[in-house]
Amino acid sequence: MDPTSTGTTRARTRTGPGVEVCGSDRPLLARHVRLTFCRTRQRRILLHPETVVVLNGSGAAILELCDGRHTVAEIVTELGTRYRAVPGDEVRRFLTRLVARRWMELTDG
Repeated sequence: MDPTSTGTTRARTRTGPGVEVCGSDRPLLARHVRLTFCRTRQRRILLHPETVVVLNGSGAAILELCDGRHTVAEIVTELGTRYRAVPGDEVRRFLTRLVARRWMELTDG
């Protein structure tokens, strides 16, 4: 945590290529990225300036839990209760790709 001039603390965020996602990180979509539902496609989409990413079911389920409050480990556990098997390494790789594109920020747990 970094102290600010007002005496409050602010969580340090990480994003960009080379950043690895670990279980204690708290992922959050970057400010310029939106998760929304596309009526035409009947699917969740990720909106980024000049880019639309159509998500599959598992990608949407992961991103719905990326609210800055849940840790990556908690996201994997929650998805494990919804589905039979959720490979934690695949969730971390998915989030790592989004962090590398600067579509996702990680807050230290």
